[in-house]
Amino acid sequence: MSEILDCSNQFNVNYNPLVSVIVPFLNTQKYIQESIESILAQNYTNWELLLIDDGSTDGSTEIAQQYAQQYPKKIHCLEHEGHQNRGASASRNLGLSNAKGEYIAFLDGDDVWLPFNLNLLVRCLDSNPEAAMVYGPTQWWYSWTGNPDDVTRDFVCNLGLKANTLYKPEELLIPYFLLPSAITPCTCSLLIRREVVDAVGGFEEDFRYIYTDQVFYAKVALKSSIFVINECGAKYRQHPDSSCAIVEKTGKAFAARSKFLHWVEKYFFEQEVDDPQIWQALEKALWPYKHPLQHKVLTHTRYRASQIKKLVKSITR
Repeated sequence: MSEILDCSNQFNVNYNPLVSVIVPFLNTQKYIQESIESILAQNYTNWELLLIDDGSTDGSTEIAQQYAQQYPKKIHCLEHEGHQNRGASASRNLGLSNAKGEYIAFLDGDDVWLPFNLNLLVRCLDSNPEAAMVYGPTQWWYSWTGNPDDVTRDFVCNLGLKANTLYKPEELLIPYFLLPSAITPCTCSLLIRREVVDAVGGFEEDFRYIYTDQVFYAKVALKSSIFVINECGAKYRQHPDSSCAIVEKTGKAFAARSKFLHWVEKYFFEQEVDDPQIWQALEKALWPYKHPLQHKVLTHTRYRASQIKKLVKSITR
């Protein structure tokens, strides 16, 4: 792990690489216009926008097409054959197959960028040629509703890592995925070199909506260096129709994480990962999913013990 404190140290002001911004969307009529406008408002202007329609059935398709018609040299609207719904991973891969940029950025159709975001990420990635990817923290955005009660709920996530730091290959695997408190970067807060995306084979299409990004990061972090910054340039909209919210509401979160961790185990084995600390952390993370009954009993026992402990303290007082 090495530290680089200033992204501007080696930045070439005359170097303005094309950035391909890939935005998959599915029925985001209420939000997509704001997402697109946040890209149009970027201080960094050498970008192309690929809007990927994942089989939308609401007005978001028409909104995306209108922007493509208004900005034909900058914005392109794509969809799967037959207007199919194939998931976020397949949609991002469709965008990648049509992207022309040297750098790749992602934004979901319900999130937004702050105006300086793209300029910041390009500057940092260009200043750190060793890095395959750069990312920073993201704002969990509740106040978009306009509800006064939601204003105080906004917060910028703590990544739990030393910022302005270059992390070598494999160094982020445990803090990324295998710790209970792991905070992985949001796709809206990263920039990655196109050659690296191609080298890892893009996104895994078996993961349609949940853990699409974590699977991708695992492949990148295994082989590449990643630069972490402390500036927040993106807002991650919190709403009940998001994929994460739906998985939590329907009780599918346990199964989704089990699928992800078993994929990581298989992938690390295929890639011949030999770091014992990584395997120990992975086995610890997998234990509840390989032994669900024992985990349920243990969790219940711990809960009852904590309740008894609280009761005893209350009686003592």
